[in-house]
Amino acid sequence: MTRPLRRRMQETSELSFDFAPMVDIVLLLLIFFFLTSNLNSQRNALPLDLPRASQTVRETPELPIVSLDDAGKLYLNGTPTTLGKLGAQLRPLIKVSGGVVGLRADEKGNYGGVVRVMDIIKAAGGERLALGTQAATP
Repeated sequence: MTRPLRRRMQETSELSFDFAPMVDIVLLLLIFFFLTSNLNSQRNALPLDLPRASQTVRETPELPIVSLDDAGKLYLNGTPTTLGKLGAQLRPLIKVSGGVVGLRADEKGNYGGVVRVMDIIKAAGGERLALGTQAATP
C-alpha cells in the first residue's frame, strides 16, 4: 500500500530560509542612508552666522545655494567661486530650480557684497531669492 502524496512530500522536503537576499537589502539601505545624511551635512558646512527670523522654511535639495561669509568669500553649493564665475555657474542651475536661488549671507558681512551677488543672480536669470536665516530663539 502506498502512502498519501501529502505525507511523502513532508518527509522528502525540508523548508529552509535563505538570509542572503535580506542581508543584501539591509546593507543597501544602510549605504543609502549614510550617503544621503552625508550630502545634507555638506550643504550647510559653511560656518555662517545667519540673521535671525521668526519664520523659517526648510531648503530644498534642488535649490542652488549661494553663500557669502563675513570675509567676503563666495560659495556656490559649498564650493568656493568668484564673482566673475558665479553667473556662468548659476545659469544651468537656475533653469533646473525654476528661477529660485537661495542666498545665505553672514550677518556680519558686507552689505555691498550681498547686493553685488544679488545683481549677478538677477543677471543669470534668477527670478526669486530665498534668503537664508536662522530660527529666532524665544
